[in-house]
Amino acid sequence: MPPKKAVKEEKILLGRPGNNLKSGIVGLANVGKSTFFQAITKSQLGTPANYPFATIDPEEARVIVPSPRFDHLCEAYKPASKVPANITVFDIAGLTKGASTGAGLGNAFLSHIRAVDAIYQVVRCFDDAEIIHVEGDVNPVRDLQIILDELRLKDIEFSLKYLEGVEKIAKRGGQSLEVKAKKEEILIVQKIIKFLEDGKRVSNGEWSVKEVEVINQMLLLTAKPAIYLINLSERDYIRKKNKSLLAIKEWIDANSPGDTIIPLSVSFEERLTQFETQEEIDEECKKVGAVSALPKIIVTMRAALNLISFFTSGPDEVREWTIRKGTKAPQAAGVIHTDLMNTFILAQVTKYADFKELGDETAVKAAGKLLQKGKEYVVEDGDIIYFRAGAGKN
Repeated sequence: MPPKKAVKEEKILLGRPGNNLKSGIVGLANVGKSTFFQAITKSQLGTPANYPFATIDPEEARVIVPSPRFDHLCEAYKPASKVPANITVFDIAGLTKGASTGAGLGNAFLSHIRAVDAIYQVVRCFDDAEIIHVEGDVNPVRDLQIILDELRLKDIEFSLKYLEGVEKIAKRGGQSLEVKAKKEEILIVQKIIKFLEDGKRVSNGEWSVKEVEVINQMLLLTAKPAIYLINLSERDYIRKKNKSLLAIKEWIDANSPGDTIIPLSVSFEERLTQFETQEEIDEECKKVGAVSALPKIIVTMRAALNLISFFTSGPDEVREWTIRKGTKAPQAAGVIHTDLMNTFILAQVTKYADFKELGDETAVKAAGKLLQKGKEYVVEDGDIIYFRAGAGKN
């Protein structure tokens, strides 16, 4: 008999399933979070101030995702309606040392972090005598460690409470499937607690499918991907130098390996928002020899959330839709409308690269590049899709 084919274990992503995922801006007080929020959202929602806890309730705004592909499709179709993709960003009040035990407004802040899916961690790396630092002086590596410790300690607390609940069920005894499953879960939770006690972030671990299923139920703070935003003075940002950058990189490599570091200057980004047109912004950037870091920051967060795009396009509308990586065609159709998922027949797919190279739909079809895909097709980033569906139920 031929050997049995190995069953490929389908990977499950850390975090909530869904397409409307949220990111939160996190850091100590007075590191530039609210000013960054205003710059990235082009809004006045945040409340920047030179004292801790200026932001108490998290502010929320949607940020348009920069997309050359979307822009090109709009140029090609000149549609009546243009709908770009966006991500949701929250400005969360500053943490303080001891937040995990309720210091400052710690418990409220940590619950706000628990409600988002990924973290922008703003790290202050500039000196300014007029902006106080809650720890007395500017020390980015110390600040990074404070945030990590507070999130870890809270996760250990969450995990121990979760473990108690699992153990109660496991102690019922017997050989029921539920009891067996809970006994396995105990070992997984104990492994997670040990990982946290060793000073590590859960998102940086290697976890099996079963372990990820448990982690996703626990809503741990350190299971969320992190992007580290190093807030430099405008001078240091323009000259691409700062005395702390190497030490920050070494700390992140050791404590949050694989996560992204993006230098920026919040004061520079805030200044760019004062210009009225993109042409004026471009001129200023050319003048000082630097570019805005915001487009990279937005696109990098979307990738960290495992989000990708597909497009629907035509003269009526060009729209960039957001889905999670690994989404199959019927579920992608369901993002547009539930009926499209329930009555899905097939997806007519054009690869964006083919559209850009050949120029229009007619040329794509003539070249034999218009693909017919069924229910098992996994949508790829940049696909231009027309869904065919049957009649809905009355």
